Amino acid sequence: MKYYIIAGEASGDLHGSNLMQALLEKDSSAEFRFWGGDLMAEVGGTLVKHYRELAFMGFWEVITNLKTILNNIKLCKADISKYQPDAIIFVDYPGFNMRIAKWAKEQGMATHYYVSPQIWAWKESRIKDIKRDVDHMYVILPFEKEFYEVKHNFKVYFVGHPLLDQIEKRKEISFEEFKNKHDLDDKLIIALLPGSRKQEISVMLSVMLSVVRDYPTYQFVIAGAPSQDEEFYESVVSNSEVKFITNDTYNLLSKSHAALVTSGTATLETALFEVPEVVCYKGNLISYWIAKQIVKLDYISLVNLIMNREVVKELIQNEFTSKNLKLELDKILESSTREVMLSDYKDLKTKLGGTGASRRTAELILKSFRQGTSK
Repeated sequence: MKYYIIAGEASGDLHGSNLMQALLEKDSSAEFRFWGGDLMAEVGGTLVKHYRELAFMGFWEVITNLKTILNNIKLCKADISKYQPDAIIFVDYPGFNMRIAKWAKEQGMATHYYVSPQIWAWKESRIKDIKRDVDHMYVILPFEKEFYEVKHNFKVYFVGHPLLDQIEKRKEISFEEFKNKHDLDDKLIIALLPGSRKQEISVMLSVMLSVVRDYPTYQFVIAGAPSQDEEFYESVVSNSEVKFITNDTYNLLSKSHAALVTSGTATLETALFEVPEVVCYKGNLISYWIAKQIVKLDYISLVNLIMNREVVKELIQNEFTSKNLKLELDKILESSTREVMLSDYKDLKTKLGGTGASRRTAELILKSFRQGTSK
């Protein structure tokens, strides 16, 4: 069968690539055309547009790049029309994907959504569009099934979280191998995960790096985003004592004693590697103010949202200061806070439902065709 997959961010590239691999295992004749990244390209098929060209963060940034976004939507519709896929699979990225889903349904195409838009956080009114435009929804957070089925009477499939698969299949290396590979020393590692977009990396790193000299017995290592070149980090980082690695975040997390993490998927990845963390976020002032008016959540990190309580400390906007960061980092390095957090991480893994998300989703997509319910 022919699949058209749309992922607009680094996390979508990861989840999309794993789903493509699972589809190939179930459907040896599978053909792919997609919007995504390097990981999806490695599986095979035709990359139409890289997510690096699609990542506009925040309300203000979307407004100022509106012409580019509208041109991308037009290009996507035309490309799908030419390709005529058996199924379109949307991977998160709702601002773009829901527009394409509406159009696709009008064309009579089968629509599958993997990694639900976070309408439980904001724009809950989108449920009307989802009911109208999405044939099959595959959710990866346990509370989303109740949200859709009980609150909104819309059937979805909870498939588990795909990060569990990604982490399980990785090849473990020793600390000695990792140290030699990246020219590190024997000190305990504090990982810095400052995000994936240039604007957030610049802001986040400036505060994260401000505490480095307070911890001379630790080594700080920055996890470079695959969407950014090393030259960009060199322009931001002036402290030569701080190490930088790229395309090796999971090995870094597996060897880290603690981490400072920008809010996003990385907060959950860090927890699944059982690394105590402080979650950080500071955005454009206008975008943040708008978000505060419409997002009604008690937490911003996936860890706390899934557990429905504060497991990891969140330093947001004005609270994200050098003083507060040092205070919270001290707690997770040595105190009882560290032990409690590690215990909570075990409960988190149980809630996420085990491995096999990509396989289950691929099976459900193919089942919909066998049963004639793909449209």
